[in-house]
Amino acid sequence: MKLGYNEIMITSMYFNDINDFINLEMGVKRFRGNIERFHFNPIPLNKYSRKLFTNIETFHIYNKYDEIFNDGKIFKKVIWYKVSYSTYLQEKEQGNECKNIEYTEEDRKSYGNTIPPEVKSLGYQCFSGCDSLASINIPTTINEIGDCCFIGCSSLKSINIPSSINELGNDCFYYCISLKSINIDNIQFISQERIFMNEPVLINCEIPENLEIINGKNICKKDINEFIIPSSITKLGYKCFYGCESLKSINIPSSIIKIGDCCFRYCSSLKSINIPSSISKIGNYCFNYCTSLKSINIPSSITSFGYGCFYECGCEEELKKNKRIPRKCFEL
Repeated sequence: MKLGYNEIMITSMYFNDINDFINLEMGVKRFRGNIERFHFNPIPLNKYSRKLFTNIETFHIYNKYDEIFNDGKIFKKVIWYKVSYSTYLQEKEQGNECKNIEYTEEDRKSYGNTIPPEVKSLGYQCFSGCDSLASINIPTTINEIGDCCFIGCSSLKSINIPSSINELGNDCFYYCISLKSINIDNIQFISQERIFMNEPVLINCEIPENLEIINGKNICKKDINEFIIPSSITKLGYKCFYGCESLKSINIPSSIIKIGDCCFRYCSSLKSINIPSSISKIGNYCFNYCTSLKSINIPSSITSFGYGCFYECGCEEELKKNKRIPRKCFEL
């Protein structure tokens, strides 16, 4: 198959830096002028690379500290990093677009308890101390609930957690003393201490102290040893099994392609684990303080090891003999 101008332009949208664009045009004569065809910048720019993208009309800002340009034909900005709802409204007035909008505590105080449909995440302590908040609708546009989001909402009686949520912050329901009922669209497992939910990314939250009902039924808490990861799960989220002290063994199915940072940290009873070849990276502090871990299979597919992933691990000394595993894995 011979790639044409349109095909190579689509492909180059996924290049990592300006050198990839330059190498393409220098290496393949018929693709010279590819950069000039872009009407937006597919990568962050600096003063040098800006001169090469001469026909930009829409300027994409990928990170908070990206260099911003207002020269030439630019008439619109697209902001990809997280911004507050109030910032989004200001940018919208100027004709700009925001892709990652967070509802902050300041936003909530200004605009109320109804979450706007444009919002993608709820920020740190967003609804903290809302004594009169009895219920709340979390739209399916929300994918993240920040740390301490509903802390101290003493009148909150029920809440629905949609399957779109792929990250739940620490203590997000702390001191919600009236919270007795939760509806969870995609519940996987209820242990003695926490609720595991969502797919394809498995996440969890602590069970609120006074919770009695989940999805209209009385809670049936199970021992964490009975946990089976469904084959529909593809990723284990950040701190997924963090501090599960009773977990002795677990089977990770081949459907799993990623294990998040701190996933099994402080699983002090975990004795053995098999990592399937579908995984290429072990996250930071993943098996940190797994003091009872005596057996772990590390397939050749693992090409990246996180910091401290085996620090104070039961098989630390044995793993140090494996030349593939870098020293950083045994340090904090």
